[in-house]
Amino acid sequence: MAAIEGAGSLRALLNWWGALVGLLLILTGGLLQPAVPWWDPQRGLDFKELPITAQVPALLLTALVCGPRSGMLAAVAYLSLGMAVLPVFQDGGGLAYLQQPSFGYLAGFIPAAWLCGRLSQQEGMGRLDRLAGSAVLGLVTIQLCGLINLALGSLAHRWGESLPQLVITYSLLPLPGQLLLCCVVAVLARLLRPLLLLNR
Repeated sequence: MAAIEGAGSLRALLNWWGALVGLLLILTGGLLQPAVPWWDPQRGLDFKELPITAQVPALLLTALVCGPRSGMLAAVAYLSLGMAVLPVFQDGGGLAYLQQPSFGYLAGFIPAAWLCGRLSQQEGMGRLDRLAGSAVLGLVTIQLCGLINLALGSLAHRWGESLPQLVITYSLLPLPGQLLLCCVVAVLARLLRPLLLLNR
């Protein structure tokens, strides 16, 4: 009986530890500007910045490595910090951020973390293609939440821009870079999961 209670306490500790690490990853991801190597004939090897931050990949990595509870706790903590006026979001923070077109994408962090984390616990998830697929499904979840928010806000005339322009700005332009980073997340998760053994 004591062994079962000890295992439950260890699982809870690992969930909270994973959530804290995930929150720090997401916060750090907001400061990073991902870039890809690019060959410039005049300068040689150069790096081209992607029009995204690393917050989404950090969230997906947390969920893939630590599981759904840690991923969701990290997402809720991140949103709570941002709503508490700390400028952790791309354009600041505070309750007024609820009125921003991009808030739906942030709200999508919670279901994306759950889905990605749940998929990571399925049988055969040690394969790179399955990890990448889980990350892409997490990204699709974030995109769907953001698109729903954009559509509802457009119906309520909350945005100054047209719906097609908002979709281009908030979904289509960042999507190629986010998909590329899903592949990077899958590779990192493949390397980290056997080392950490958090979701076994």
